[in-house]
Amino acid sequence: MIARALLMCICLPAMTVSAFGAEIVVGPGTGTLARAIKSAGPGDILRLGKGVYEGSVVIGQSIALECRKDCKIAGRGAGTVVTIDAPDVSVSGFTIVGSGSSHGTLDSGIKLTQNATNSRVSGNILEGNLHGIDIHGARDAVVSGNRITGRTDHRMNDRGNGIYVWNAPGAIVENNDVRLGRDGIFVNTSKQNIFRGNRFESLRFAVHYMYANDSEITGNVSIGNHLGYALMFSSGLTVRGNVSVGDREHGIMLNYANNALVEGNLVRDGGEKCLFMYNANGNILRNNRFENCPVGIHFTGGSEHNALSGNAFVGNRTQVKYVGSRNHEWSADGRGNYWSDHGAYDINGDGIADQVYRPNDMIDHVLWTQPSAKLLLGSPAVQLIRWAQREFPALLPGGVVDSAPLMHPPDLPAAGQYLGAKS
Repeated sequence: MIARALLMCICLPAMTVSAFGAEIVVGPGTGTLARAIKSAGPGDILRLGKGVYEGSVVIGQSIALECRKDCKIAGRGAGTVVTIDAPDVSVSGFTIVGSGSSHGTLDSGIKLTQNATNSRVSGNILEGNLHGIDIHGARDAVVSGNRITGRTDHRMNDRGNGIYVWNAPGAIVENNDVRLGRDGIFVNTSKQNIFRGNRFESLRFAVHYMYANDSEITGNVSIGNHLGYALMFSSGLTVRGNVSVGDREHGIMLNYANNALVEGNLVRDGGEKCLFMYNANGNILRNNRFENCPVGIHFTGGSEHNALSGNAFVGNRTQVKYVGSRNHEWSADGRGNYWSDHGAYDINGDGIADQVYRPNDMIDHVLWTQPSAKLLLGSPAVQLIRWAQREFPALLPGGVVDSAPLMHPPDLPAAGQYLGAKS
């Protein structure tokens, strides 16, 4: 208390007192930020002026830290630059650099501990830290409007994540721009989170989910990453209105992801698969658009009880890759999906094709297991087998069947500017 009173006397010409606490102006200099934080009381607002401030600092009171103009907090290359260890803290408007390089301690630009309930990190620029922002057990935290640029001085798998979320129920991560580093958002063992409106570029995974349930991933954009949305070992997810353009492996991957709603997403120009489903069960996939990938959807035999309708598969080299003996009906309530390679007709004009769509035949199965057989594709024997399967559908192997394919692709207004020409 004596130290705080002394600080207030020193800063009195530049300080006002509100009903919620003091507003204190802090100038740059050796140790000024750490001393101001230590002396501040609950509800105080520390307004920092232009200049460079020393990290690493720990905020242990419910205060607000605000940059008035051009403020940089620079760590010493060890540990975390700013640690929030109290509830209802706000940190906004800073450039934050200089974290350590230890994955064991998750060195970060900003770390929110489990004591940082209801804290907010907004409008900051974080550059060259191992992890950008680590939400480590902080319930109901908000991370919004930050620009995070990771490191490039290690192999991609050895870099840190833009935003790391661990056991932080209720956390909201929105409108951030994340580039470089390892994963844009890595979520591990959490629930009831919201990730919306973020943009990811030049990363391994844009969003990487592990053991995280009952959360929303909405309105995000992934461009040119190795993989867009890797949703693994999780249940009850809502994945809506996201975009993946030019991701080099998969746009969306559902790996042991169950009971999810995947709706209104756009995946296009991928390097391998627009959508990969592996042991994913009980999911609803509707009104998505999968376009211009080598494989539209790779669907494994361990995936059961999924409902697909209203999706558009457009211009993929192979629309569906499924190796298995069971039939899977891909229509719901009399409405199937649109297939750009389905040369069907619609006599009654109801928008539903009059012919069933079967994307794969026996020859496809042979090619997937014996790739060298492609040399025989133009042979009379192969053409005879395919003709026989078309004329006698009972000869077809088990696989995906769409009994009510659509004549036109559904609209996808959420995709906006990302529809059309290649990026």
